[in-house]
Amino acid sequence: MMEKQNDFFERVYDVVRQIPFGKVTTYGRIAQYLGAPKSARTVGYAMNAAHTKADVPAHRVVNRIGLLTGKHHFGGINTMQQLLEAEGHLIIKDQIQNFNAVFWSPNA
Repeated sequence: MMEKQNDFFERVYDVVRQIPFGKVTTYGRIAQYLGAPKSARTVGYAMNAAHTKADVPAHRVVNRIGLLTGKHHFGGINTMQQLLEAEGHLIIKDQIQNFNAVFWSPNA
């Protein structure tokens, strides 16, 4: 089971590495792209485990309405927001503004 999970996590990381600077995507969209549409939560687990991988921009993955639901998994309470703001995002009350304009889909 752990080997399957590690393989899925690596597939998630491959997708996340493709998210362009200044764009975001969702846990659900990644799961859907990987052919596992009911695995959004597992994508979230992969993002939680990604912080030791400097080449995986986990901060660019948010929930389906642009909320920074994974922010507590970063080093500081505002780290995720700061990383996104450094890429030009406006965030109000933990939510990315103009979400549709900055949304990136892996199958686009």
